[in-house]
Amino acid sequence: MRVISGKAKGHQLKVPKGVYVRPATDLVRGAIFSILENEASNWTLVLDLFAGSGALGIEALSRGAGWVDFVEREPRCCAIIRQNLEKTRLETQAHIYCCRVSSAISFLDKEYSIILMDPPYSNRSIGRLIDRLAVSRLVAEETIVVVTHSPRLPLSPSYGWLRLTKEHRHGDSCIAVYQKEAES
Repeated sequence: MRVISGKAKGHQLKVPKGVYVRPATDLVRGAIFSILENEASNWTLVLDLFAGSGALGIEALSRGAGWVDFVEREPRCCAIIRQNLEKTRLETQAHIYCCRVSSAISFLDKEYSIILMDPPYSNRSIGRLIDRLAVSRLVAEETIVVVTHSPRLPLSPSYGWLRLTKEHRHGDSCIAVYQKEAES
C-alpha cells in the first residue's frame, strides 16, 4: 500500500500484521479523494475514524490537509499509524487517539471539515455510530462525511442532520458521501 498523490506520493505504508485490517485499496482511496477534491473546499481539519494503518488520513495530509486526528482502538494499529506518519514526515500535523470510535465521538470537541470513516465491513452497528456522529459537535455546517461500506450492508439515505449526497460502488466497496442538511 502506498500514498497515491501529493507531497508524500509513492511512500509505502505499513499495514499491521496479526490484526484484521482491510485497508481501502488504491482504487477506492483514489475515488474518495477524487470526490473530495470536487466537493470539499476546506481541508483544514480532518478526522479519520477506524483509521487502521492511517492510509486515508495520511493521503489527506499528503494532499494538503492542515491537520488530521486519527482514531483507532487497536494499539498495534496505533503504533503503525505513528510509524507511517514518521516515514512520510507528516507526524507534526496529526494526533492519534487510541480508543473506540464511540468514545472519540463523545470527547472530541472540534468541528471537522472532512470526516473519513472506514469501519470493518462486518460492523452492523455502523448506522448507530453515524447517527451519533450526525448530531455531535464534530459535524459543522460544511462538514463532508465519507463512509466506506460493504454493498451487502447498505446505509440509510439520512442520519440525523446528515443527508446522502453521493454513493459510488467500486467492486466490493461502496463510498457514501454525506453532508449536513440545514437545520430549520
